Amino acid sequence: MRVDGPRLSHVANGQVSTNAKSPMPERLLHLHDALIAVIETYKPDRAAVEEVFVNKNPQSTLKLAHARGAVLTACGRMSLPVNEHSTRLVKKAVVGTGAAEKQQVQAMLKILLPLAKVSGSDAADALAVAIADAHLKG
Repeated sequence: MRVDGPRLSHVANGQVSTNAKSPMPERLLHLHDALIAVIETYKPDRAAVEEVFVNKNPQSTLKLAHARGAVLTACGRMSLPVNEHSTRLVKKAVVGTGAAEKQQVQAMLKILLPLAKVSGSDAADALAVAIADAHLKG
């Protein structure tokens, strides 16, 4: 995501997949290394992540926290500043209400980035965080 004055422009999006059967340390290392490659390729001036939220399933929350740690570590290794935003704030910045449903966020992504081919729901979530960060941090 690039901010060109008052305009946003889509640069790229994607998802990092790991082998669910691999041990957690290998999966986290793969995520870390893949993000380092993305940072080296696109040379962003900052990153943005969602704050940790608690799922109904504590195991899912723990796995998400591990993955988030790998992401933050990669950003730290690359001296990339990171802005953190709550899910409600992201939804409010993109849709106009913090109580927006996932489908509403995805519909707004199509309006805000009409030419972008979004590579999945995780990529859509990441684009929403990037858009919110651009609006909130300029």
